[in-house]
Amino acid sequence: MNEWEWQLLEDKTSVDRVRVGDTELAVGDRVRLLPRKGGDVFDLALAGQNALIESIEQDYEGKVHVCVVLDDDPGRDLGLLRQPGHRFFFDPAELELLSAREFDVPAIVRPRILVAGIGNIFLGDDSFGVEVVRRLTDKGLPDGVRIVDFGIRSLDLVYALQEGYETTILVDACPRGQEPGTIYVVEPDLDALGPADDVVDSHGMNPLKVLAMAKAMNAPMNKILLVGCEPATLGGDEGHMGLSEPVAAAVDEAATIVESLVHKLLKSD
Repeated sequence: MNEWEWQLLEDKTSVDRVRVGDTELAVGDRVRLLPRKGGDVFDLALAGQNALIESIEQDYEGKVHVCVVLDDDPGRDLGLLRQPGHRFFFDPAELELLSAREFDVPAIVRPRILVAGIGNIFLGDDSFGVEVVRRLTDKGLPDGVRIVDFGIRSLDLVYALQEGYETTILVDACPRGQEPGTIYVVEPDLDALGPADDVVDSHGMNPLKVLAMAKAMNAPMNKILLVGCEPATLGGDEGHMGLSEPVAAAVDEAATIVESLVHKLLKSD
């Protein structure tokens, strides 16, 4: 299945379970892959491998496809984030349900929180979000949190927002007229976002445009927070690499705030 076909399938109805003879397969079950004879090279490579059912999809014609993530795929967490190349689709009849004794693979915690660093490293203090996320990556955050440096890859962030995180924390330079280095925690009003009339620039990042486009695509944006910092300079006409002194001094404070927000959100259940 090519990427175009995968994208089409993403828009189909999702179901929780499907019956195959006397066996019921459900999302979260582990299965053995038994592709039909005469398949392609991927079928030969995947035959006999164990996998986790990530989703069950129904296409326009009503045919059911089971999406699986391989147990031994080193990037299987990317499959659970619904990324092409780490997900494979099978007919339900090509799967054999495994008993609990037949597998011993640690469960993957699907991320509940996305921490997204935003900024252009060539525009001075605009790289604030990138630096904070780099600091958080070095320190590490609990299971259930995904940390990504999106830089200026706006379309990547739009697609990430489709993944249904309970909370997304954007980290970015945020001019609000205060002293440089001032940290803000803001919850944008998603209802006040304008229409997604402008095409998102794949080589630039405007968080409000990203949120507007994601909203227009019906992304399940449950809660959005912005941890922002007042910049001193955005590089001028010729650009500039490196943070100003007051913004550089605020990086650790912002990282601590993000950590505090994450722990509070994870304990809220």
